[in-house]
Amino acid sequence: MLSGNAGRRIPSRGYGIWQRGEGDVSGRGCGAVIAAGMLFLTGCRGMATAEGDAPGTEISDIVPAEMTAGASGQENSGFPAETERRTPEDIPGTERADDGLRETGGETLRFVDVHGQEYEARILPDAARHPYRKDAFVRSGNRLTYTGDGRFTCRYGVDVSYHQGEIDWQAVKADGIDFAFLRIGYRGYGEGTLNTDAQFFRNIEGAQAAGLDVGVYFFSQAVSREEARGEAEFVLDNLAGYALQLPVVYDPEQIEGVRTRADDLTGSQITENTICFCERIREAGYEAMVYSNMLWEAFVFDMARLSEYPFWYADYEEQPQTPYRFEFWQYSNEGSIAGIDGPVDLNVWMVPADGYGAADGG
Repeated sequence: MLSGNAGRRIPSRGYGIWQRGEGDVSGRGCGAVIAAGMLFLTGCRGMATAEGDAPGTEISDIVPAEMTAGASGQENSGFPAETERRTPEDIPGTERADDGLRETGGETLRFVDVHGQEYEARILPDAARHPYRKDAFVRSGNRLTYTGDGRFTCRYGVDVSYHQGEIDWQAVKADGIDFAFLRIGYRGYGEGTLNTDAQFFRNIEGAQAAGLDVGVYFFSQAVSREEARGEAEFVLDNLAGYALQLPVVYDPEQIEGVRTRADDLTGSQITENTICFCERIREAGYEAMVYSNMLWEAFVFDMARLSEYPFWYADYEEQPQTPYRFEFWQYSNEGSIAGIDGPVDLNVWMVPADGYGAADGG
């Protein structure tokens, strides 16, 4: 939640929705939907004015990464209203069959996106699979439980950024939350500047003082391995003096409806960037993790090459649709947690019975 009357973010499932407030960017009636980490905007003008900025300033220079899904947080903008929903043809290495589904060989997976559009993708035989029983995931109001399988237990968490405003972390802990992923920063999708999340230092100090386990995520718009490594260095600089209990997460995303610096990246390049970021984080002694959703796992990431990294998977269906390994599941964008003003993303951490470790099918 932004301070004052600025735009309030309704968190997302690697796709989500945000709504416009007042006081940040001009242009009435703006709104957006983010699907599979890609932004679709409605009812916005092509240019915008923010307080302190001259009329006609490009919005990417005003809020360079706040328009992106990230693991948590959207901002308002003024982009053209004429946008199209992203299709498999727009995603590197994909194709459609006559029936609207991707033609594949071998074992296949059928899944849906946020709009209910159905896809079919080949399941990669060399990519690590998750070991969970899908029928063991049971929703009960705000919470998700995992029952009938003694191999794993659940811990509950949130992910937040400056959009949630000032958080009462003691109240969050008292409401049964065990961990939090905090946005540490982001790269702008226009000029590519690196920025620290405005609430990061307050959040990490408050969450750890309240006894929560903490990890961080960085929203990436890197276009090369060198930039991905630079993002990792930026994260490490901001983590100086802080210990983490959970991983540092690489969160690459694409934005629909506006030209961005990362538009022309292939799935192969995105995978290379991901590996470069994660390896630098590991070199510094932290655990690295990758944020994903089903469309990115099916059509963007080389999941076999990324199998050695843990995954934080976003999906708001009743059960996780992915066949691939994940340790954290962002299962809701509509959580209500004491101490946080407004909706917040909810997550479960799948902890093996013998403690934290990779859920690799064992």
